Amino acid sequence: MFRSIKRVSALNSKLALSKVSAPSFIKPAMFAIPSMRSYSAAGGLTHDEIKERIFSVLNDFDKVKHENISETADFSKDLGLDSLDTVEVVMAIEEEFNVEIPDEEADSISTVAHAIKFISNSEGAN
Repeated sequence: MFRSIKRVSALNSKLALSKVSAPSFIKPAMFAIPSMRSYSAAGGLTHDEIKERIFSVLNDFDKVKHENISETADFSKDLGLDSLDTVEVVMAIEEEFNVEIPDEEADSISTVAHAIKFISNSEGAN
């Protein structure tokens, strides 16, 4: 009586340890993620792209005479903007290029050329 229990127990343990085979039409899954190259940063903006976008920002201001906009234009002398308008222009440039200009830098930006130079040197500008 105990021999048969021992035999059945041994048979069950062998079945539990035996490898279960999968049907032949099932293949092991391959990785579905294609290989791709990734870069840490996008290509930088060109000088002309920055200039064009800053000109566009300035054209949106009613106080600015469009014919006076140039790369060498001074915000107050050439474009007729007061200090509050200049702050608004700098804030609009921040929004346009998705950058934050520190207050010290913002105070020094008084010409279109300064704004272009700052955006050119900003790594996060896009």
